[in-house]
Amino acid sequence: MHLRVPRPRSLAGQLFAMQAVLIAVVVVGYALFSYISDRGQAEEAAGRQARAVSLAIADSPSVAEAIRTPDPTARLQPYAVRVMRDTDVDFVTIMDFGGIRWTHPDPRQIGHPFQGHIERAQRGQTFTETYTGTLGPSVRAVTPITDDGRIVGLVSAGIKVEEISKRAQEQLTALSGVAAGALLLGAVGTYVINARLRRHTHGMNADELSRMHDYHQAALHAVREGLLMLDGQYRVALINDGGRELLGVRSDVVGASVADLGLPSQLTGALLASEPRVDEVHLAAERVLVVNTSPVSGGERRGTVVTLRDVTELQSLTGELNSERGFTQALRSQAHEAANRLHTVVSLIELGRAEEAVEFATAELELAQALTDQVVAAVSEPVLAALLLGKTAQANERGVELVVSQDSRLDDGLLPPSLPARDLVTILGNLVDNAVDAAQGAVPSRVTVAAYTEDSGAGGSELVLRVSDTGAGVDPAHADLVFQRGYSTKPAGEGGRGLGLALVRQAVRRHDGTLTVTEAEGGGARFEARLPLGDAGGGGAAPAAVTGSRPGTGGAE
Repeated sequence: MHLRVPRPRSLAGQLFAMQAVLIAVVVVGYALFSYISDRGQAEEAAGRQARAVSLAIADSPSVAEAIRTPDPTARLQPYAVRVMRDTDVDFVTIMDFGGIRWTHPDPRQIGHPFQGHIERAQRGQTFTETYTGTLGPSVRAVTPITDDGRIVGLVSAGIKVEEISKRAQEQLTALSGVAAGALLLGAVGTYVINARLRRHTHGMNADELSRMHDYHQAALHAVREGLLMLDGQYRVALINDGGRELLGVRSDVVGASVADLGLPSQLTGALLASEPRVDEVHLAAERVLVVNTSPVSGGERRGTVVTLRDVTELQSLTGELNSERGFTQALRSQAHEAANRLHTVVSLIELGRAEEAVEFATAELELAQALTDQVVAAVSEPVLAALLLGKTAQANERGVELVVSQDSRLDDGLLPPSLPARDLVTILGNLVDNAVDAAQGAVPSRVTVAAYTEDSGAGGSELVLRVSDTGAGVDPAHADLVFQRGYSTKPAGEGGRGLGLALVRQAVRRHDGTLTVTEAEGGGARFEARLPLGDAGGGGAAPAAVTGSRPGTGGAE
């Protein structure tokens, strides 16, 4: 015989039972409290009503006038009956100073002593008490009646406790109906909510949900992409291993504010933004990140989900591709110029001027070869030499003269493996591009590049890459801002501006170097990057400077 082991009650079922009991206890407790409170309030209201009626009667001139007559009852009894009817009190008793009644709801009680305390009223005070008289327990007020400053009588108005209980009973009946409705509504609401909860939890109990949470946590931290969740106050609610690695933050950042993570200001601003950010490129300490943010809201802002992708390698490759495209464009332009020169040579030959054709062709060949020879002689490191040749051609296309300074000397094989060619292209290529942009349109339009090594002390050396331009220069107040992501003095083009110098600073910092910007001699800006080489390298003077126009033209910074 197969025995079926009962399945543990689901989390939704447990919550339903707990909520049903809780609602019942709250409603019954509230009903009891409300009854007691309402009864007390009803007694207080009855006392205030009786006090107001008794004070109004005591202040009435007709009452004092009636007391002065030989038979006060004849005028006061009808008056008291009218007041009881109009003010909804159970009795109004007007009496002399000694407490002998002049009026009473039961005419047989007229002339008999008032049942209750009157001593305080005889001393001129108005007071309220609960007392059992001829009509039963009642809440009553007793007030002195004065005539020319003399107490000539007393008046008492009251409401029976039975009537007060009846009022409280009516309120309790209404409250019981409301409580029953609230209990029913709470039960229905609890059932609906727990049915919805059962659907969301697929009927799983607490242990199954706990296991599912563990699986999700393991999967979350196994993802290489960064995931960051912020709460409504921009505190870190969750961060996976990939996010900590990409942002370069410690492992115990959960609960910390985004502003306290020590991230670059541009990246912090993106994380604190209330609007979504889509595929924005930002710089972390050592990485280039694509950031996407999506606010979590449900009527109000509840937090932000942030995804981070590492595109450091992709950004470097993109920079190299852009350089290659620039080289291609330069080659295309040079091919066009070469075709023009070839047509010139052919035309000279057709005109019978062969000697002039030979001289023209020889001069062009010597110019191109001299340019290449002198760049390579100054910077024989192949990657930087190729970069400078390409940038020279690009600068010429834009009407800017690129000069390799006479200080340059960088032999092949000098750079250590710890300084990859890709980082050199990133640093020098972006500095040159920035300088060409700044110098374009200036008079003169010149960019000067220096690349050499020098002793840094303690037996070590460092690579110096210096780029100067003849542009407008950099405001000293903005000397640090120019290296921040998104800062640019030029109009934004396709893909935005302000990334090149930020990438330069990131690459320099990655190699524990320094990057500065100062004013160049003769105006313009001078950017200088210094990268430590350990105990390798040396420096020296270079041959004549090489320009992008004619050999033999020098340029100093």
